[in-house]
Amino acid sequence: MRRKSVQRHHYLRLVLISVLISICASFLSYSLKIITEHFQKLIFYFAKRENSIWFIFLPTIGITTIYFLRKYLFLNRKNKGITEIYKTVDQRKDHLPLFKIPSHYFNGFLTVIFGGSTGIEVSTVVATATLGNAVYERHFSANIYKLELICAGVVAGVAILFGSPIAGWLFAMEVIARKFNKTLFMSCTASAVVSWIFLYFIKSEPLLPIEITEWKWMAIPFFVILSLLGGVLSVYFTILVIKIKDFFSGISNNFLRVNLGALIVGGLIFSFPFLYGDSYHSLSEILNHPKSYSFLFLLFLIILKPLASSLTLGAGGDGGVFAPSIVSGAFLGFTFAFFCNTFLGTSLIYVNFMLVGAAATLSASIYAPFTALFLVCNLAPNGYVLFFPILLACWISKDLARRIIPYNVYTYYTKSE
Repeated sequence: MRRKSVQRHHYLRLVLISVLISICASFLSYSLKIITEHFQKLIFYFAKRENSIWFIFLPTIGITTIYFLRKYLFLNRKNKGITEIYKTVDQRKDHLPLFKIPSHYFNGFLTVIFGGSTGIEVSTVVATATLGNAVYERHFSANIYKLELICAGVVAGVAILFGSPIAGWLFAMEVIARKFNKTLFMSCTASAVVSWIFLYFIKSEPLLPIEITEWKWMAIPFFVILSLLGGVLSVYFTILVIKIKDFFSGISNNFLRVNLGALIVGGLIFSFPFLYGDSYHSLSEILNHPKSYSFLFLLFLIILKPLASSLTLGAGGDGGVFAPSIVSGAFLGFTFAFFCNTFLGTSLIYVNFMLVGAAATLSASIYAPFTALFLVCNLAPNGYVLFFPILLACWISKDLARRIIPYNVYTYYTKSE
């Protein structure tokens, strides 16, 4: 009886601390999302209005600023993305130092607003995970709940970014914890409930403003082909990240490494402004003017978005594969539907294929089909109409990617970034 009472006490403390972490992580995530969106739009339209030559040099400004912040403010301590979380949860004595919060917050912000072709998702995930780890270090809960508190922060961070507590919950389980038990369920669910309440009181617009109305069973073969293409695209992206990071790590001259990558990214953005920053703005633009772009132009976007993102990361920008996978997958879905409608006489719905392409590529990139499913269903109004085709796409693409790049090889490279 005494043991059960102590256990209930520990569970209650775990839930309460998870609620506190979720509140802090929600405000952290929301503030980063809002200021990044605001300044990215401000700088992008300034460059577009004044002189598009600015696009060439803006990534250099952002990544060079990050380099000096890292060197002088953060004492040459590097950010390594989600791999830092894996190392922390795998080794109990290893912790995420508090400087990771401002480091990822400012570095992610500076990377994206100046055109670095990534997103703030990974920066948010590591910063909110650090919140959970910091609370754990203060011994506010039992010592066995380190992973639970880290996941509580991650749930809120992803939930606020994408307006989906379910996606945040699943991301923490599939990608961070990679297992399931009672205490993880308690901490992550408590955090998801708090983030749901937070989202209820703030304005959260869907990424794509076009409502999903229907899909037809006759489109299933096209969805399957697109899913396979999404798996191939994610493998292409993964290989690019590995190869380009290896290449840049071999450049000993810091000035050359930072400016070489940033200037190439700037040149790509100058030629294709849709590659600027997280590129979410480009998706609505393409959907609103579907006949304004050639097949060749769209094909270049698919190929160049992963390249620009890999170069941004190689040069020292903060970020990961989250936003680039969604965007390049959406480009792929639109281009596939555009090709079929133009050359095969079909009448495929563009927005449906953008969402399925985004889900397929994201699922294969992070090996998390359920996270990709619920996250992408929230990107457009009434997105759950596409629940089945998106679920199918997530499983097909992930399975193909795993066959091409075995999971042990994938984890080795992602954990050693």
